[in-house]
Amino acid sequence: MQDSLVFVDSNVVVYAYSRTEKDKQAKASSVLINHNCLISTQVLNEYCNVCIKKNFIPIPDIQRDINEILNNCGLYIVDETTISKALFVKNRYGFSYYDSLVIASALECECSVLFSEDMQHGQIIENTLKIINPFLE
Repeated sequence: MQDSLVFVDSNVVVYAYSRTEKDKQAKASSVLINHNCLISTQVLNEYCNVCIKKNFIPIPDIQRDINEILNNCGLYIVDETTISKALFVKNRYGFSYYDSLVIASALECECSVLFSEDMQHGQIIENTLKIINPFLE
C-alpha cells in the first residue's frame, strides 16, 4: 500500500536487517516495503555504525544492505537548514539532538509519519508529523 511520504528512523532500518529479532524484522521490513519511505544521510550513518560496532556485520554486507535500502527509500541529505530546524525542535520539544535531527529531516520532507521505536508513540510534531512505533501495531 503506497501512501503519503513517511520517514524512517535508524532503529527501524536496523531491525529490518536483523538476523536475531525475527518479529521486529518482519514489522520493520513491512514498513519499508509497504510505504513511500524516506531516510536521511544521518539514518544511513547510524545504521552503518550499529552494524559495525554492535552487530559486527562485514563491510561488504553493510554495503549490500545500503544499496538495497536506497533502492527502497528516497534519500534526504542533511544540510545547514536541517541542523537549524533540529535545534528548534530540540528546544521546543526536548528531544535529544540526534532525534531532533531525524524529526527535522522528516518535517523538511513534509512527511506525515515518522516510524521510530525510540520516541513517544502517537505524538504529533508541529501539527503535521505523527510519530508511530511500528512494533506496537
